[in-house]
Amino acid sequence: MIVTAVHRAAAHTFAKTTTTSIRLIAGQGVDGDAHCGATVRHRSRVAKDPAQPNLRQVHLIHAELLDELHHRGFGVAPGQLGENITTRGIDLLALSAGTHLRIGDEVLIEVTGLRNPCHQIDDFMPGLLAAVLERGPDGIVVRKTGVMGIVVHGGTIEAGSPITLAHVPAHHIGLVPV
Repeated sequence: MIVTAVHRAAAHTFAKTTTTSIRLIAGQGVDGDAHCGATVRHRSRVAKDPAQPNLRQVHLIHAELLDELHHRGFGVAPGQLGENITTRGIDLLALSAGTHLRIGDEVLIEVTGLRNPCHQIDDFMPGLLAAVLERGPDGIVVRKTGVMGIVVHGGTIEAGSPITLAHVPAHHIGLVPV
């Protein structure tokens, strides 16, 4: 399990710029990113209640999704879906809410829930929204665009940083959009 790329954007843009490293700040998110802060920073959520806690401080997407999209004809590069961290070798969507991911030697991220893809994905690339949503055998919508988390312990990470499961809740708590 490894970080393949890291990204940030100072402005509220759909895609984020790939960089050599990012610094995460406990209780805030990615230093220099528009979504960094203790309270919600996503514009649609700010409009509803600007005082709510920011459960979306950092966004992780598995590179395997990008591979799948390439096979389906969508040329999506790391960072273009707005993630801060692109991973490989970890099934992010199968994690329990409350799982702690250790990244590198310092960073600890608590998984809070799923990213809920919106119409902006189709604005970026027509047809992409349908490609990142599926229905499971039970009919429930499967959102494949990664997970969101909060920064428990900050530090610097870069491509190549290892990822380990630092804590997994005793009882699995299914991920829901946050």
